Amino acid sequence: MEAVFRALADPTRRDLLDTLFANDGQTLLALTTGRGMTRIAVAKHLAILEEAGLVVSRRHGREKHHYLNPVPIRLVYDRWVSKYTETWAAGLVGLKHELEETPMEKVFEIYIRTTPERLWAAITDPATRTRFQFGATIESDWTADSSYRIAHPDAPGPLVDGVNLEIDPPRRLVQSFHAHWSDGADAAGTSRVTWEIEPVADSCRLTVIHDQLPADAAPDLYGGWPMILSGLKTWLETGNELTTPGSLMYNPTNPEQEQNQ
Repeated sequence: MEAVFRALADPTRRDLLDTLFANDGQTLLALTTGRGMTRIAVAKHLAILEEAGLVVSRRHGREKHHYLNPVPIRLVYDRWVSKYTETWAAGLVGLKHELEETPMEKVFEIYIRTTPERLWAAITDPATRTRFQFGATIESDWTADSSYRIAHPDAPGPLVDGVNLEIDPPRRLVQSFHAHWSDGADAAGTSRVTWEIEPVADSCRLTVIHDQLPADAAPDLYGGWPMILSGLKTWLETGNELTTPGSLMYNPTNPEQEQNQ
């Protein structure tokens, strides 16, 4: 977490994060324009943000695009902020995006101290999935072009369904993604989610790319990923489930939820 706080200490880097918050996936040229700095100076700030995990870059052809990664901020919230308030800081994880003519792409990255095999198993095992995805489970036979569904015992139908487009254990999983938890989510149609696992020393870098989203996609379609990935990290590293209010809000065993029903 020291790298995160060090990166956030500089006003220029905070401004870069604000810029990506408003319009994600920008190139170095776009981030330099109107800033009164050289490309080299902006690139150095971006490198520090990437090192802290606050920004993730991906190449599209010859261009390198930069994406705000809210997962470290989610971890800061889980570690410190949730001690003092029960309000889920949705503004820290909900990603505002200006309307564009092209489909939206969101990138999330997290490091987890585990093996690729154990991480793959956690993503695909129904019982483990309930530990970090709000009590929901996943069902599939995990063969190429097979279907899958994410369901919750309290929901009348599947929360999400789709097709396993690419299965390469324990490295890469690509799935179509059609959410049904609300009329708005259902109307957004089918997008795509890619899970990429890369071993790094005794840990893994997990990158989740949610793309082919409608340009006007509501934040609830992709804003939950930081909390899901934080829950996955907590479960694999400690064997415990997240107990922050946001992580419990869809859990049927949550006492507060039962009292409010």
